[in-house]
Amino acid sequence: MAGRLIFLLEEPSMKALLDGLLPRLFPGWEPETHFKCVPHQGKSDLDASVPRKLNAWRIPGDRFVIVRDNDNAQCTDIKQRYLAICHAAGRPDTLVRLVCQELESWYIGDLQALAEAFDNPKLDTPALRKRFAHPDEWAKPSAEVARLVPGFQKIGGARSMAQCLQVEGNRSRSFQVFVDGVHRVAQEMGTVGP
Repeated sequence: MAGRLIFLLEEPSMKALLDGLLPRLFPGWEPETHFKCVPHQGKSDLDASVPRKLNAWRIPGDRFVIVRDNDNAQCTDIKQRYLAICHAAGRPDTLVRLVCQELESWYIGDLQALAEAFDNPKLDTPALRKRFAHPDEWAKPSAEVARLVPGFQKIGGARSMAQCLQVEGNRSRSFQVFVDGVHRVAQEMGTVGP
């Protein structure tokens, strides 16, 4: 086997999303066999864990992807800090991806998927498409999703969205950059075709 992609994640909801989404994006991929998602309990936990995991990981061929929310912080500073940690650990091939601003930006970037996941066609209207034309610019997209989907739960919502979220047409630039980066690394590893 060529190795797996090991996703170091800020939170359990991202694991719930990726465990369902990645096999849809990369047919044939299975959790634990082709990729492993390692959730953390927030940014502080992720920040403390990354250097330890990068230094201690001994499985040949595995590569890392670090994913965390930007939460309105300075993207370049966060990314540079993580890249410096990766280089210091001897893992310069680690992919670092920031979600602008929160995971829910990816959801409001694909209102058709949101409507399908929550069985509510009123979530995909021209007015809402106009309102959320730039989903990565919303400071608190989680509040918008909670307003649109009363009773929204982060982990259950992530599982539902994993079955519906599409790359084509998703207006979240950070989602597009994430998918493109994972695809590129998977190609380099030989786990997907061009």
